[in-house]
Amino acid sequence: MTASIALLLILGLFSNYIFTKIKLPGLLGMLILGVVAGPYVFNILDPELLKISADLRKIALVIILLRAGLGISRNDLNKVGATALKFSCIPGIFEGFTIAFISTKILGFSFIEGGILGFIIAAVSPAVVVPQMLEFMEKKIGTNKGIPTIILAGASIDDVFAITLFSTFLGLYSGSHVNIGIELFKIPVSIILGILLGLIIGFIMVWMFKKYHIRDTKKVALILGSAILLTVIENELKNKIEIAGLLGVMTIGFILLEKIPNVAKRLASKFNKMWVFAEIFLFVLVGSQVNINVALNAGLKGLLVIFIGLIGRSLGVLVSTLGTDLNWKERVFCMIAYIPKATVQAAIGAIPLSLGIPSGEVILAVAVLSILVTAPLGAVFIKLSANYLLEREEDRLQREVS
Repeated sequence: MTASIALLLILGLFSNYIFTKIKLPGLLGMLILGVVAGPYVFNILDPELLKISADLRKIALVIILLRAGLGISRNDLNKVGATALKFSCIPGIFEGFTIAFISTKILGFSFIEGGILGFIIAAVSPAVVVPQMLEFMEKKIGTNKGIPTIILAGASIDDVFAITLFSTFLGLYSGSHVNIGIELFKIPVSIILGILLGLIIGFIMVWMFKKYHIRDTKKVALILGSAILLTVIENELKNKIEIAGLLGVMTIGFILLEKIPNVAKRLASKFNKMWVFAEIFLFVLVGSQVNINVALNAGLKGLLVIFIGLIGRSLGVLVSTLGTDLNWKERVFCMIAYIPKATVQAAIGAIPLSLGIPSGEVILAVAVLSILVTAPLGAVFIKLSANYLLEREEDRLQREVS
């Protein structure tokens, strides 16, 4: 496994460098490296490393979400909170039900089978979206209207809605008694529980750091360990109730910035350095989950379902921006930013097949195809379109002066 880790780090850094040089997102190079190095192409990664892939990806995602939380101030959140909440549910619901309906026409599914597929596909990927939004926040791109914060916060909750509705349709298919009202009620409960756990951990960290003299490096270790434990609690309780763990992780960073801003800024710098390594593991290992052969089985019909689903999602984004001061360029950017799929599709795409659902093989193929198509295209379009569709803070200030 050590040889695979060494290879992953060296080739990951190299692919990141090459793609950055040709003005493409470095994460795209790492995703492609993962696909090529993974078990479905050249199979050069140690199977033992792939066994712990999900855990390594979760740790990497925790690192970038902590860093994101450390960059969101109360003022930012107050300004975009309502819009971010709409972004967390409306686009995914539009996409999920669009796919549920269109699957009955294109793939010959029942509406319930279509719902299972729809809410596997409907989850946006925080792994792809969050790092880029964080970069835009640091470069002051689109920050005047809080666009990166809206997308960042929305993407961290979006998965809760998708997974809950996926579980609901799965229950309906199996014939088990599912109370849809109760299932929907679980969504705000899971969001509240995630925030509550994040608040508790955040305030404990603040109390410790004020009471005891602890080096910043050890503070980072304490915060990271606590945030990972939060995701463990989420995983242990998921059969009873969903907890918005990713939102809880971001809440920890938010509380630290709110209560001890000077310390939080130093810690953010530490997490930035950790991210250099973490992003390699995250994107290469996400890429390694992609089975190209399975994706190809979805064919043109699968592509058509994904494309129509994205149209539904884009309409949902437009609805979410109603009543905001975003112009049309910024609204188009928000649509593009909500394209990428990866994390959830890799995690739950195979569940219907494992449960013996006859359409499970097709569902898995479309889920894998959605990663293969939307993750790289979304990553590229987000980076390239930001320069044309979003306003830089320095350009705005210069315009106001002139």
